[in-house]
Amino acid sequence: MAGEKTASGKMGRVILALDQGTTSTRAIVFDTSGKPLADASRPLRQSYPADGWVEHDAEEIWTACQAVLREALSKSGRPVADVAAIGITNQRETVVVWDRRTGRPIHPAIVWQDRRTADVCEGLARAGVEPRVSEVTGLLLDPYFSATKIAWILDKVPGARARAEAGELLAGTMDTWCIWNLTGGAVHATDATNASRTLLFDIQAQVWSAEMLELFEVPGALLPKVLDCAGDYGETTAELLGAAVPIRGVAGDQQAALMGQGCIHPGEMKATYGTGCFMLLNTGESRPVSGARLLTTVAARVDGRTTYALEGSIFVAGAAIQWLGEGLGITGGPRAAEALARMARPGNGVVVVPAFTGLGAPWWDADARGAIFGLTRDAGLAEIAAATFDACALQTRDLVEAMQADAPDAFGAEAELRIDGGMSRSAWFSQRLADLTNLPVCRVSYEETTALGAALFAGLGAGVFADLEEAARARPDGERLVSSIDDHARESAYARWLDAVSQVRGTV
Repeated sequence: MAGEKTASGKMGRVILALDQGTTSTRAIVFDTSGKPLADASRPLRQSYPADGWVEHDAEEIWTACQAVLREALSKSGRPVADVAAIGITNQRETVVVWDRRTGRPIHPAIVWQDRRTADVCEGLARAGVEPRVSEVTGLLLDPYFSATKIAWILDKVPGARARAEAGELLAGTMDTWCIWNLTGGAVHATDATNASRTLLFDIQAQVWSAEMLELFEVPGALLPKVLDCAGDYGETTAELLGAAVPIRGVAGDQQAALMGQGCIHPGEMKATYGTGCFMLLNTGESRPVSGARLLTTVAARVDGRTTYALEGSIFVAGAAIQWLGEGLGITGGPRAAEALARMARPGNGVVVVPAFTGLGAPWWDADARGAIFGLTRDAGLAEIAAATFDACALQTRDLVEAMQADAPDAFGAEAELRIDGGMSRSAWFSQRLADLTNLPVCRVSYEETTALGAALFAGLGAGVFADLEEAARARPDGERLVSSIDDHARESAYARWLDAVSQVRGTV
């Protein structure tokens, strides 16, 4: 493709993507046609200090970032001179506060899954401010987002709020933390997609909102500057890879996956199945207002032009399959769990609601907790495993229903759901997804579309690609699956699901 040639006329350039996720940190080297050449990864430990609390060690993340970038480049066999740019994508909403002078975090990073500020959000909702918050930010009042996490750190760490107001502290999501460290503290920046997930960003004006900063009691001096997804984020220190490398692309993981799936036009949508599931529908330059409690978020900002998306977030997807092993003792990983699920008795009626940390869109119930329904004497681990996989598909159906209500024009005859992430590797689960949503499902041949999207934004920012259309053509091929069950079976399964959800809501 045309992207094989850089703006300087040199052939054979590569792009290095850093994907800082919830359970691992990964680096992948791509050529300019979107082909992966080498990768490296490190697992990421999570800690759970209390019920509903989830934390990361930000310094462990930075150590892993250095290791995987060096290892991936070494494995590729390419010299650092061949790297056109680095692109960064990251778990969104997870936030860290650190000392501007020393670069040391003052508290563990609080992860997007964390629910410790649920009472704060509920209090603000009771005060009647949520409609205004949604109008400005496109989001809902939920502990999922960054603002209340930052305020919690400032209030709980002795002296932190005074230090923040004096300009001694900095805050940011994981992209900002990585950029700060990669550049040796020279650049404190984020992109518009990550900023749009904080509850502090005016997504229409594209600036930090003074009104939201005051509401959530977050000093503006803490926050990074906001740049385009394809922009100039400085360059790495020479010590990292042996020479300075420009950082030219940044996007939150779900928006990066949207790019990696080639969903750059209105009506195109994708779902990424990782720890959670995140479904985004591109709505173009039109900013939708959801009547179904979906989020309006920035899909991308390129050359100062902002496009938007409707987003629905499922808190627990792949994590539910992990629970089958850790919680129920099904050994052998996801493949073994799937093999067991395939053995389930048809029509067994078992329903699993994996609301381990509450329910996401469209329910937004932080108090919901997981449950199993429909157990009979002949139900066993196989039926529970199958119901857990189905729960991921049925939660997706919830999002499809909500998006159809909010944006009916996007669901025409050509509508399809492009999927990626770990669970998309399973042809069986992908088929169940098509069965239970009644949407054609396009399963890409290369599921690391999040990292690919970061690489494509970086390539665009570095001049490797002429425009967004050229960059998006690097989308991998996919297999298209359609429903294989009848309407009665589908609707009966969904009715049982809705009944089960109604029983777990507000159980804390």
